[in-house]
Amino acid sequence: MSPVSASASVSALDLIRAAPAATPFRHVLDAAAWAALPAALSAPLAAAPAAAPDLAFLGLWPGVGEVHAAFHPPGETAPLIASTAVAEGGAYAALSPARPAAAWFERAVADLTGWQAAGGVDGRPWLEHGRWPVLTPLAARPPRRTGEVPQPVFLTAEGEGVHQIPVGPIHAGVIEPGHFRFHVQGEMILRLEARLGYTHKGVLGLLRGRSPRLAAPVAARLSGDSTVAHSWAFAMAAERATATTPPPRALLLRGVMAELERIANHLNDCGFLCNDAAFAWPHARFGALREMVLRAAAAAFGHRLMMGLVIPGGVARDLTPEGARLLADALAVVAAELPALRGVMERHASLQDRLAGTGILRPELAAGFAAGGYVGRASGRDADARRDFPYAPYDAAGLAIPVLEAGDVEARLLIRLAELEESLRLVPDFLARLAPGPLQAPLLPRAGEGWGMVEGFRGEVLWWLQLGDDGLIRAAFPRDPSWLHWPLLEAAVEGNIVADFPLCNKSFNASYSGVDL
Repeated sequence: MSPVSASASVSALDLIRAAPAATPFRHVLDAAAWAALPAALSAPLAAAPAAAPDLAFLGLWPGVGEVHAAFHPPGETAPLIASTAVAEGGAYAALSPARPAAAWFERAVADLTGWQAAGGVDGRPWLEHGRWPVLTPLAARPPRRTGEVPQPVFLTAEGEGVHQIPVGPIHAGVIEPGHFRFHVQGEMILRLEARLGYTHKGVLGLLRGRSPRLAAPVAARLSGDSTVAHSWAFAMAAERATATTPPPRALLLRGVMAELERIANHLNDCGFLCNDAAFAWPHARFGALREMVLRAAAAAFGHRLMMGLVIPGGVARDLTPEGARLLADALAVVAAELPALRGVMERHASLQDRLAGTGILRPELAAGFAAGGYVGRASGRDADARRDFPYAPYDAAGLAIPVLEAGDVEARLLIRLAELEESLRLVPDFLARLAPGPLQAPLLPRAGEGWGMVEGFRGEVLWWLQLGDDGLIRAAFPRDPSWLHWPLLEAAVEGNIVADFPLCNKSFNASYSGVDL
C-alpha cells in the first residue's frame, strides 16, 4: 500500500493521482486506496475545500475485472477516472455514502456483474426485473435463473392517511416505460420512487467484441432523442483511443447536427410543458416548429433525427446541395416566432401560476449530484460540456450559457428558451464556416482507451471505451445525463401535489432508455 492511501487526511484528488496511471486520465487504485476513497470524497463536506478539492461525480461502471468511477476535477478540461480490480463474485467499497448519485450506478453494476458495493446506501436490484434467462449477464460464468420472479421493494413513508399510487410502467401516450411509486397524504407527494430498467437492451454486452465502426449503430440507438449527442461522444472516445483526428468539415457538420437536435428537443419540451398545464395553443405552435426543423434535417442530411450520421472518424454523409438553404429557412421561421411565443407564455397568468414555484430543485442538490443541462443550470450550476470540456467547433464559438437560481419548472423552461436562442445563432455560424474537404479520417485498429464528453440537449453525455490489441471494444460505458437527473426529480416533487407531477416530470424530461442500458 502506498503511503498516500493510508492517510485519512489526503484529498480524493491526491489519492487518485498517487495511484499508478494506466492512461493520462485513468489511475488504478489498489484495494486499500479504493477503500479510502469514500472517506476522502466526504472530506470537502466537513473540512475546508482548499484542503480537499471537491470532485464532481460523473459516473461508475464495470469494466473487465475492474470497476471504474469518473470525476471532474474543478477547473480541469478532462475527466479523472479511478479504477480498482474486483474478483469474480467479489466486492468493492461503495462510493454512494460520499456521493449519493453513485447509488443507481452501484445497483446496475450488481445486476450486471454480481459485484457488490460494500456499504452502499441501496442494494436493491434496478435493471434486473427477474426476466433475464441468466443472472449477472456480464459475469465470466453467468448462472441460470431459478426460482420465482422477485417482487420489487419500494421505500416507505409513514404518517396518518398515507397511501400509495402506482403509475406505469405503461403510460398513456407514446412514451417509454417506467414505474412511479407515489406515497401521498391527501394530494401532497411525500415520496416518489422511479423504478426503471424496462428498456434494458444489453448494450454493454452488445458493444464488446465489435470494432468502433460496427458498434456505432448501437451507440446511436441508446436514446433516440439524443442520437447525435451519444454518437458524437462515442466517436470522440474511439478517436481518442485510436489517436484519430476528424476532418474540420466533419466537426462543423457534427456541430450543426447537435444544435439541430437541441433545437428540436427544446421546442418539443416547451410545447409539452404548456400542454401539461392545459395551454394547448403554444403546444401546437411549438410542435409545428419542431416538425419544420425535423423535415429540414431530413432534407439536409437524409434522416429526421440524423441517426447514424456521426461515426468514429467523421460523419457518414454530407449536406445535400440545398441543405444549408433549407436549414436556414426553417430556423429563420423559428427565430421569428419564438419571441411572440415567449411573450404569450409570460402573459398567460394561469400558465405562470402552474409553473412558478413548482418542482423546486434546491441548488445544493443540483451541485451535489453534478446535474448538467437545463436541470443543473436552472438551479444555479454553471456547467456546460461545450465550454468545460472544450471541443471543436464550440471551442471558437463564444458560447453564452444561461444560468438561473430559482430551480423550478419555470426556470427549466426559461433555460430551454435561452438555449434555443443560442442554438439559432450557432447553426448559421457553423454553416458559414464550412469549407470543402473530406468527411472522414481512417480509424486504425489498435489498442487504446478514450473518453468523449458532449453537451447533449439534456446535458453532459459521457462515453468511455477500452480497445484491445485487435482494435475491438474490450469494455465500454455510456453515461446519459439522466443518470443524475432521475434521483433529483424524486427530490424535486416532494411537497408538490400529484396533479403537478406531469409538469415536474416533463421539465426534467429524463431519458428512460438512456439509463437502462
